[in-house]
Amino acid sequence: MMTLEKFEEATETVKKVIIKTKLVYSDFLSEQTGNKVYLKPENMQFTGAYKVRGAYYKISTLSQEDREKGLITASAGNHAQGVAYAAKLYGVPATIVMPTTTPLMKVNRTKSYGANVVLFGDVYDEACAKAYELADEQGLTFIHPFDDLDVATGQGTIAMEIFKELPTVDYILVPIGGGGLATGVSTLAKLLNPNIKVIGVEPKGASCMKASLKAGKVVTLDSASTIADGTAVKTPGTKIFPYIQKNIDDIIEIPDEELIVAFLDMVENHKMVVENSGLLTVAALKHLDFTGKKVVSILSGGNMDIITMSSTLQHGLIERGRIFTVSVLLPDKPGELVRVANVIAGEQGNVVKLEHNQFVSINRNAAVELRITLEAFGNEHKHQIMEALEKGGFRPKIVRPVL
Repeated sequence: MMTLEKFEEATETVKKVIIKTKLVYSDFLSEQTGNKVYLKPENMQFTGAYKVRGAYYKISTLSQEDREKGLITASAGNHAQGVAYAAKLYGVPATIVMPTTTPLMKVNRTKSYGANVVLFGDVYDEACAKAYELADEQGLTFIHPFDDLDVATGQGTIAMEIFKELPTVDYILVPIGGGGLATGVSTLAKLLNPNIKVIGVEPKGASCMKASLKAGKVVTLDSASTIADGTAVKTPGTKIFPYIQKNIDDIIEIPDEELIVAFLDMVENHKMVVENSGLLTVAALKHLDFTGKKVVSILSGGNMDIITMSSTLQHGLIERGRIFTVSVLLPDKPGELVRVANVIAGEQGNVVKLEHNQFVSINRNAAVELRITLEAFGNEHKHQIMEALEKGGFRPKIVRPVL
């Protein structure tokens, strides 16, 4: 059972291993949504995510004999680091099975804590099956990343900290992958205040919990396809599911495109790097159908590798109209390029790249293609530049930028 006493015990236990992540009031998100928005920055934990809470508390409940057998788990990265770090503190060996799609930074950080890393499968569910197989073969103690009440209790300590800082909180937004964090946070929140609302947030391409709640039982998705790798789960936990049914008030699904915009919001306005799964609750703020409430958005982690970060930034700039590419057809004669450049300069557009294709038409005297990649101030400015090119007789067409 997940009791208040257990949550209090877990809160004291995890103090030994966590960094205190105080709430951050967001003027920007509050103004955008009409609510008083606070961020719970678990991306600032030593391991880069909240998962160390559940891992450390779970290991603390094991017997010395079970710990010394060696620990094993499956994870897309954050639970992996939590178990590896906690195992290092306890001085016991740990094996972590991670999907082959796990970002390199998460793999290397897990190894840095002394864990043995095994890469297997494309998604968490396949890695988990392999971890169970290895646990049976080698007699290791399995630490489930979410379908374990002790792990969920450890994650729920986040809610205790939220209530201590903001006792009058109205809503808590929590990311959902397998459901461990949502179980712990929602269960403790309802114990502390039955009137509070806890909303789960899932990626649209892996909304296994919403599908399960709709079916009234745990179901398995055919696939889990999302850039939010930490929440790319096909099957939610069966042990925790009854707690989700009882304590989660609603679930919001977020498409990947909105996570890209949320990433830019956090970088530009809060100078924070938050991974895609942690951005779910930020993106969900725009989907709330109420105003004037105190809302806490849990940023579950910040473990994003540089390549993913670079790609996300580029796509975010494209989504916001800050970078775009326009194709125009021109006669192949002197002065045409200057004419286009003058129109763009007149609208304060900044040219980043030019591509001149003389072979787009069999008659190059009639038309060659010019692709211009531009910087703009946003979508409104982008449309202004396009209208100016139209008036100049260039018949511009937006194409996908290649940066």
